[in-house]
Amino acid sequence: MVSRIERLDVQVAKIPTPAPESDGTAEWSSTTIVIVHASAGGATGLGYSYVDAAAAAVIRDVLAEPVVGVDAMATAQAMERMLVAIRNHGRAGIGACAISAVDIALWDLKARLLGVPLAALLGVVRDRVPVYASGGFTSSGLDALADELAAYVAAGHRRVKIKIGREPEHDVDRVRVARDAIGPDVELMVDANGAYMRKQALEMAEAFAPYRVCYFEEPVSSDDLEGLRLLRDRASIAIAAGEYGYDAFYFRRMLEAGAVDILQADATRCLGVTGFLQADALAVAHALPLSSHCGPSIHAHLDAAVTKLAHLEYFRDHARLEHLLFDGVLEPVAGELTWDPRAAGLGLTLRAREARRFAA
Repeated sequence: MVSRIERLDVQVAKIPTPAPESDGTAEWSSTTIVIVHASAGGATGLGYSYVDAAAAAVIRDVLAEPVVGVDAMATAQAMERMLVAIRNHGRAGIGACAISAVDIALWDLKARLLGVPLAALLGVVRDRVPVYASGGFTSSGLDALADELAAYVAAGHRRVKIKIGREPEHDVDRVRVARDAIGPDVELMVDANGAYMRKQALEMAEAFAPYRVCYFEEPVSSDDLEGLRLLRDRASIAIAAGEYGYDAFYFRRMLEAGAVDILQADATRCLGVTGFLQADALAVAHALPLSSHCGPSIHAHLDAAVTKLAHLEYFRDHARLEHLLFDGVLEPVAGELTWDPRAAGLGLTLRAREARRFAA
């Protein structure tokens, strides 16, 4: 019997950060999440995206009508209908994030109707997903940075990433403090969020070398494909970018430019589970590993099915928010996340009281 999508419900929560935070190019004091529930056949799927509340209006006013009535198993058909509906409103940015939240909810719904974890539905490559602890904001002083990173290592993390780029003259000190805090055996990664210019980024990469930085994310703007290629060719550190990819065309351009050693993708931005799988296929075609950006409760399942996975970003803000809003959130052990084989779909349930508390 065919189960057709009966309705989409959407809500928004805005949760303050414990203190103002910043990276190389942005500052923030709260995180907004748009949450979608998709219902069919007595089951409800859950999806979300970290995006402005405007995405909720897009879901209600543009995406809901073409999706309702579609076979809940036909996620590809629902995606095509959403892409047609969004055409004249702008596909990238908020449009893509809105589609992503719905697509994730539909895949979660599909898995729940079948009674299997989303990872199993996608086809498991690995049971354990390597993660890296991500925080170290530029708003943190050196002592706070050291304490934060030491806590990650004490919790079992084997990889950590810090933010740089806001005050370039202090970045080598930040990297030195980070290395001292985590010891010699933990992988150290840095993220400039596009704050540097090309030659400046190359100079910084050379300055980081004595501290064995293994991963340099967005040393220049992710739109500067020539600059990323320059860094990839000349720096000894692996270059990564792609978190702002909104569809497969973006990833194809980045890969064809030879711009990265590691491709990033974010299912909450790149057209959901459907778009993330397309990013994986493109990375495989270019013989490069894929790393998932933030949203750990979603990506733990998707990364289980990625052909050549680098790692998952266990982002401090999103981990805190997901533990606050959802039951069933996975907890890393020894630097890895393991999806629950007993829980259908993503295994997440919204805490309605907390969602109402932070409703935006």
